Amino acid sequence: MVQIMSMMKFLMNYGIKMTSFLGMTMMMIPLIISIIIPFVTFISVLFVYNKLISDNEIVVISASGYSPGQIARPGLILAGILTLLHLILNVWIVPATQSKFYDTQWNLRYGLAHLKLQEAAFTEMSHGLVVYVDKVAGHNLKQVMLSDTRDTKSQIVIFAEEGQLVSTVRGLSIVMTNGSLNITGNGNINGTFDTFDMDLSLNEKKSGVSSRVRRMSTHSLLKSLRGDITAKQRKSITAELYNRFLGPIMNLVLAALCLVVLLRSSLLRRRTSFAPVAAVICMSVVMSVFMSLSNMLSNGTDLLLLFAGQIVLLTVIMFALFKK
Repeated sequence: MVQIMSMMKFLMNYGIKMTSFLGMTMMMIPLIISIIIPFVTFISVLFVYNKLISDNEIVVISASGYSPGQIARPGLILAGILTLLHLILNVWIVPATQSKFYDTQWNLRYGLAHLKLQEAAFTEMSHGLVVYVDKVAGHNLKQVMLSDTRDTKSQIVIFAEEGQLVSTVRGLSIVMTNGSLNITGNGNINGTFDTFDMDLSLNEKKSGVSSRVRRMSTHSLLKSLRGDITAKQRKSITAELYNRFLGPIMNLVLAALCLVVLLRSSLLRRRTSFAPVAAVICMSVVMSVFMSLSNMLSNGTDLLLLFAGQIVLLTVIMFALFKK
Protein backbone atom coordinates (compact mmCIF):
# COMPACT_ATOMS: atom_id res chain seq x y z
CA MET A 1 0.00 0.00 0.00
CA VAL A 2 2.89 2.36 0.73
CA GLN A 3 4.32 1.67 -2.74
CA ILE A 4 0.94 2.25 -4.39
CA MET A 5 0.35 5.52 -2.50
CA SER A 6 3.83 6.70 -3.49
CA MET A 7 3.09 5.96 -7.14
CA MET A 8 -0.31 7.68 -6.89
CA LYS A 9 1.51 10.83 -5.78
CA PHE A 10 3.91 10.32 -8.68
CA LEU A 11 0.92 10.01 -11.03
CA MET A 12 -0.66 13.27 -9.85
CA ASN A 13 2.56 15.29 -9.75
CA TYR A 14 3.77 14.39 -13.23
CA GLY A 15 0.50 13.80 -15.08
CA ILE A 16 1.33 10.19 -15.95
CA LYS A 17 -1.28 8.20 -17.89
CA MET A 18 -3.25 5.56 -16.00
CA THR A 19 -1.97 2.82 -18.32
CA SER A 20 1.63 3.70 -17.45
CA PHE A 21 0.73 3.75 -13.76
CA LEU A 22 -0.85 0.28 -13.99
CA GLY A 23 2.20 -1.00 -15.84
CA MET A 24 4.51 0.27 -13.09
CA THR A 25 2.24 -1.29 -10.46
CA MET A 26 2.50 -4.66 -12.21
CA MET A 27 6.30 -4.39 -12.11
CA MET A 28 6.17 -4.07 -8.32
CA ILE A 29 4.13 -7.25 -7.81
CA PRO A 30 7.07 -9.72 -8.05
CA LEU A 31 8.97 -7.81 -5.35
CA ILE A 32 5.93 -7.70 -3.06
CA ILE A 33 5.31 -11.44 -3.56
CA SER A 34 8.96 -12.24 -2.76
CA ILE A 35 8.64 -10.35 0.54
CA ILE A 36 5.37 -11.90 1.76
CA ILE A 37 5.63 -15.46 0.43
CA PRO A 38 7.28 -16.98 3.57
CA PHE A 39 4.52 -15.51 5.74
CA VAL A 40 1.85 -16.69 3.30
CA THR A 41 3.32 -20.21 3.44
CA PHE A 42 3.27 -20.19 7.24
CA ILE A 43 -0.30 -18.86 7.44
CA SER A 44 -1.54 -21.41 4.90
CA VAL A 45 -0.06 -24.36 6.80
CA LEU A 46 -1.25 -22.95 10.11
CA PHE A 47 -4.82 -22.46 8.90
CA VAL A 48 -5.25 -25.86 7.23
CA TYR A 49 -3.66 -28.02 9.93
CA ASN A 50 -5.29 -26.10 12.79
CA LYS A 51 -8.65 -26.73 11.09
CA LEU A 52 -7.86 -30.45 10.89
CA ILE A 53 -6.91 -30.47 14.56
CA SER A 54 -10.03 -28.61 15.69
CA ASP A 55 -12.22 -31.10 13.77
CA ASN A 56 -10.35 -34.04 15.39
CA GLU A 57 -9.31 -35.30 11.97
CA ILE A 58 -5.63 -35.38 12.93
CA VAL A 59 -6.48 -37.71 15.84
CA VAL A 60 -8.38 -40.04 13.49
CA ILE A 61 -5.56 -40.02 10.93
CA SER A 62 -3.01 -40.72 13.65
CA ALA A 63 -5.14 -43.58 15.01
CA SER A 64 -5.10 -45.08 11.52
CA GLY A 65 -1.35 -45.56 11.80
CA TYR A 66 0.03 -42.39 10.24
CA SER A 67 3.03 -40.78 11.92
CA PRO A 68 3.39 -36.99 12.39
CA GLY A 69 5.93 -36.96 9.57
CA GLN A 70 3.49 -38.61 7.16
CA ILE A 71 0.71 -36.23 8.18
CA ALA A 72 3.05 -33.27 7.66
CA ARG A 73 4.13 -34.41 4.18
CA PRO A 74 1.53 -32.37 2.19
CA GLY A 75 2.49 -29.20 4.02
CA LEU A 76 6.18 -29.84 3.43
CA ILE A 77 5.58 -30.53 -0.26
CA LEU A 78 3.72 -27.22 -0.56
CA ALA A 79 6.58 -25.43 1.21
CA GLY A 80 9.13 -27.12 -1.07
CA ILE A 81 7.29 -26.01 -4.21
CA LEU A 82 6.98 -22.46 -2.92
CA THR A 83 10.67 -22.47 -1.98
CA LEU A 84 11.61 -23.33 -5.56
CA LEU A 85 9.26 -20.72 -7.00
CA HIS A 86 10.55 -18.14 -4.50
CA LEU A 87 14.15 -18.86 -5.54
CA ILE A 88 13.33 -18.41 -9.23
CA LEU A 89 11.50 -15.20 -8.39
CA ASN A 90 14.40 -13.79 -6.37
CA VAL A 91 17.24 -14.79 -8.66
CA TRP A 92 15.79 -13.82 -12.05
CA ILE A 93 12.34 -12.21 -12.07
CA VAL A 94 12.59 -9.60 -9.28
CA PRO A 95 15.92 -8.06 -10.47
CA ALA A 96 14.61 -7.84 -14.05
CA THR A 97 11.29 -6.24 -13.05
CA GLN A 98 12.94 -3.85 -10.58
CA SER A 99 15.41 -2.70 -13.24
CA LYS A 100 12.53 -2.17 -15.67
CA PHE A 101 10.51 -0.38 -12.97
CA TYR A 102 13.21 2.18 -12.15
CA ASP A 103 14.05 2.74 -15.82
CA THR A 104 10.37 3.32 -16.60
CA GLN A 105 9.96 5.59 -13.58
CA TRP A 106 12.95 7.70 -14.63
CA ASN A 107 11.73 7.96 -18.23
CA LEU A 108 8.23 8.95 -17.10
CA ARG A 109 9.55 11.54 -14.67
CA TYR A 110 12.53 12.97 -16.57
CA GLY A 111 12.36 11.49 -20.06
CA LEU A 112 12.01 13.83 -23.01
CA ALA A 113 8.69 12.31 -24.01
CA HIS A 114 7.05 13.14 -20.67
CA LEU A 115 9.01 16.04 -19.23
CA LYS A 116 6.69 18.99 -18.63
CA LEU A 117 8.28 22.45 -18.49
CA GLN A 118 5.70 25.19 -18.07
CA GLU A 119 6.21 28.51 -19.78
CA ALA A 120 6.89 31.54 -17.57
CA ALA A 121 6.96 29.33 -14.45
CA PHE A 122 9.54 27.83 -12.13
CA THR A 123 9.73 24.02 -12.46
CA GLU A 124 11.43 21.99 -9.73
CA MET A 125 12.91 19.04 -11.60
CA SER A 126 14.34 17.57 -8.39
CA HIS A 127 15.03 18.80 -4.88
CA GLY A 128 17.35 21.79 -5.25
CA LEU A 129 17.19 21.93 -9.07
CA VAL A 130 14.86 24.62 -10.43
CA VAL A 131 14.44 25.68 -14.07
CA TYR A 132 12.63 28.76 -15.40
CA VAL A 133 11.77 28.95 -19.09
CA ASP A 134 10.08 31.87 -20.83
CA LYS A 135 8.95 29.89 -23.90
CA VAL A 136 8.88 26.15 -24.69
CA ALA A 137 8.72 24.67 -28.19
CA GLY A 138 9.11 20.92 -27.90
CA HIS A 139 12.61 20.35 -26.54
CA ASN A 140 13.76 23.87 -27.50
CA LEU A 141 13.76 26.50 -24.76
CA LYS A 142 13.90 30.30 -24.81
CA GLN A 143 15.23 32.53 -22.01
CA VAL A 144 16.41 29.88 -19.57
CA MET A 145 17.29 30.37 -15.91
CA LEU A 146 18.67 27.38 -14.01
CA SER A 147 19.43 27.20 -10.27
CA ASP A 148 21.24 24.15 -8.88
CA THR A 149 21.62 24.08 -5.07
CA ARG A 150 21.79 20.28 -4.65
CA ASP A 151 25.42 20.58 -3.61
CA THR A 152 25.48 22.93 -0.61
CA LYS A 153 29.19 23.58 -1.11
CA SER A 154 28.81 24.76 -4.71
CA GLN A 155 25.69 26.58 -5.91
CA ILE A 156 25.17 27.27 -9.61
CA VAL A 157 23.01 29.89 -11.33
CA ILE A 158 22.88 30.02 -15.14
CA PHE A 159 21.12 32.44 -17.50
CA ALA A 160 20.93 31.65 -21.22
CA GLU A 161 19.12 32.98 -24.25
CA GLU A 162 18.37 29.52 -25.61
CA GLY A 163 18.50 25.93 -24.49
CA GLN A 164 17.70 22.44 -25.63
CA LEU A 165 16.84 19.28 -23.69
CA VAL A 166 18.83 16.26 -24.89
CA SER A 167 19.03 12.66 -23.73
CA THR A 168 22.54 11.19 -23.42
CA VAL A 169 24.05 8.01 -22.02
CA ARG A 170 24.64 9.97 -18.80
CA GLY A 171 20.98 10.91 -18.57
CA LEU A 172 19.13 14.17 -19.20
CA SER A 173 21.14 17.29 -20.14
CA ILE A 174 20.43 20.89 -21.08
CA VAL A 175 22.56 22.43 -23.80
CA MET A 176 22.43 26.22 -23.37
CA THR A 177 23.78 28.94 -25.67
CA ASN A 178 24.69 32.61 -25.22
CA GLY A 179 24.50 32.95 -21.47
CA SER A 180 26.24 33.70 -18.20
CA LEU A 181 27.41 31.39 -15.42
CA ASN A 182 27.74 32.12 -11.70
CA ILE A 183 29.16 29.54 -9.25
CA THR A 184 29.41 30.35 -5.55
CA GLY A 185 30.96 28.23 -2.81
CA ASN A 186 34.38 26.64 -3.20
CA GLY A 187 35.80 29.45 -5.31
CA ASN A 188 33.51 31.95 -7.02
CA ILE A 189 33.28 31.77 -10.80
CA ASN A 190 31.59 34.38 -13.01
CA GLY A 191 31.69 34.38 -16.76
CA THR A 192 29.89 34.08 -20.06
CA PHE A 193 29.70 31.24 -22.55
CA ASP A 194 28.68 30.53 -26.12
CA THR A 195 27.65 26.92 -25.42
CA PHE A 196 27.29 25.15 -22.10
CA ASP A 197 26.22 21.52 -21.61
CA MET A 198 24.92 20.76 -18.12
CA ASP A 199 24.39 17.15 -17.04
CA LEU A 200 21.38 17.20 -14.71
CA SER A 201 22.30 13.82 -13.13
CA LEU A 202 18.71 13.28 -12.05
CA ASN A 203 18.93 9.53 -11.91
CA GLU A 204 21.90 9.60 -9.52
CA LYS A 205 20.14 11.99 -7.18
CA LYS A 206 17.04 9.84 -6.99
CA SER A 207 18.37 6.33 -6.54
CA GLY A 208 19.65 4.93 -3.27
CA VAL A 209 22.17 2.15 -2.69
CA SER A 210 19.51 -0.44 -1.81
CA SER A 211 17.45 0.23 -4.94
CA ARG A 212 20.53 0.07 -7.18
CA VAL A 213 21.59 -3.25 -5.66
CA ARG A 214 18.08 -4.67 -5.92
CA ARG A 215 17.87 -4.05 -9.66
CA MET A 216 21.27 -5.64 -10.42
CA SER A 217 21.29 -9.11 -11.91
CA THR A 218 22.45 -11.95 -9.69
CA HIS A 219 25.49 -12.56 -11.89
CA SER A 220 26.48 -8.89 -11.57
CA LEU A 221 26.09 -9.03 -7.78
CA LEU A 222 28.35 -12.07 -7.47
CA LYS A 223 30.89 -10.45 -9.78
CA SER A 224 30.79 -7.18 -7.82
CA LEU A 225 31.38 -9.03 -4.55
CA ARG A 226 34.75 -10.20 -5.87
CA GLY A 227 35.71 -6.71 -7.06
CA ASP A 228 37.21 -3.69 -5.34
CA ILE A 229 34.26 -2.13 -3.49
CA THR A 230 33.73 -0.23 -0.25
CA ALA A 231 32.68 -1.90 3.00
CA LYS A 232 29.21 -0.32 2.75
CA GLN A 233 28.71 -1.61 -0.79
CA ARG A 234 29.93 -5.08 0.21
CA LYS A 235 27.46 -5.15 3.09
CA SER A 236 24.56 -4.10 0.85
CA ILE A 237 25.47 -6.71 -1.78
CA THR A 238 25.83 -9.46 0.84
CA ALA A 239 22.44 -8.60 2.35
CA GLU A 240 20.85 -8.69 -1.10
CA LEU A 241 22.43 -12.08 -1.85
CA TYR A 242 21.01 -13.36 1.44
CA ASN A 243 17.52 -12.25 0.41
CA ARG A 244 17.87 -13.90 -2.99
CA PHE A 245 19.42 -17.25 -2.06
CA LEU A 246 18.67 -17.86 1.62
CA GLY A 247 15.33 -16.07 1.92
CA PRO A 248 13.43 -18.85 0.08
CA ILE A 249 14.70 -21.44 2.60
CA MET A 250 12.58 -19.68 5.23
CA ASN A 251 9.50 -21.13 3.49
CA LEU A 252 10.60 -24.61 4.52
CA VAL A 253 11.80 -23.52 7.95
CA LEU A 254 8.57 -21.74 8.88
CA ALA A 255 6.31 -24.45 7.47
CA ALA A 256 8.21 -27.22 9.30
CA LEU A 257 8.24 -25.18 12.51
CA CYS A 258 4.48 -24.67 12.32
CA LEU A 259 3.88 -28.36 11.64
CA VAL A 260 6.02 -29.62 14.51
CA VAL A 261 4.30 -27.30 17.01
CA LEU A 262 0.77 -28.10 15.82
CA LEU A 263 1.12 -31.84 15.26
CA ARG A 264 3.12 -32.64 18.38
CA SER A 265 0.73 -30.67 20.57
CA SER A 266 -2.34 -32.23 18.91
CA LEU A 267 -1.23 -35.74 19.87
CA LEU A 268 -0.84 -34.94 23.56
CA ARG A 269 -3.37 -36.39 25.96
CA ARG A 270 -4.29 -32.90 27.05
CA ARG A 271 -4.42 -30.88 23.91
CA THR A 272 -4.03 -27.15 24.23
CA SER A 273 -5.70 -24.42 22.23
CA PHE A 274 -2.55 -22.31 22.53
CA ALA A 275 -0.68 -24.29 19.86
CA PRO A 276 -1.42 -21.77 17.04
CA VAL A 277 -0.30 -18.92 19.30
CA ALA A 278 2.87 -20.83 20.16
CA ALA A 279 3.53 -21.45 16.46
CA VAL A 280 3.13 -17.72 15.69
CA ILE A 281 5.50 -16.80 18.53
CA CYS A 282 8.10 -19.30 17.30
CA MET A 283 7.77 -17.95 13.76
CA SER A 284 8.23 -14.37 14.99
CA VAL A 285 11.32 -15.27 16.97
CA VAL A 286 12.94 -17.19 14.10
CA MET A 287 12.21 -14.48 11.53
CA SER A 288 13.42 -11.74 13.88
CA VAL A 289 16.69 -13.55 14.53
CA PHE A 290 17.45 -14.27 10.88
CA MET A 291 16.44 -10.79 9.71
CA SER A 292 18.67 -9.25 12.37
CA LEU A 293 21.57 -11.49 11.39
CA SER A 294 21.06 -10.71 7.70
CA ASN A 295 21.53 -6.98 8.46
CA MET A 296 24.85 -7.79 10.14
CA LEU A 297 26.33 -9.64 7.15
CA SER A 298 29.52 -8.08 5.84
CA ASN A 299 31.11 -10.68 3.55
CA GLY A 300 30.64 -14.04 1.86
CA THR A 301 31.87 -15.97 4.91
CA ASP A 302 29.07 -14.51 7.03
CA LEU A 303 26.63 -15.52 4.32
CA LEU A 304 27.84 -19.14 4.42
CA LEU A 305 27.63 -19.21 8.23
CA LEU A 306 24.05 -17.97 8.16
CA PHE A 307 23.20 -20.58 5.53
CA ALA A 308 24.72 -23.26 7.78
CA GLY A 309 22.60 -21.94 10.66
CA GLN A 310 19.45 -22.27 8.56
CA ILE A 311 20.32 -25.85 7.60
CA VAL A 312 21.03 -26.80 11.21
CA LEU A 313 17.74 -25.28 12.39
CA LEU A 314 15.81 -27.01 9.60
CA THR A 315 17.48 -30.35 10.44
CA VAL A 316 16.56 -30.04 14.13
CA ILE A 317 12.93 -29.20 13.28
CA MET A 318 12.69 -32.11 10.83
CA PHE A 319 14.13 -34.48 13.40
CA ALA A 320 11.53 -33.37 15.94
CA LEU A 321 8.79 -33.74 13.33
CA PHE A 322 9.69 -37.22 12.04
CA LYS A 323 10.71 -38.65 15.39
CA LYS A 324 8.30 -41.42 16.37
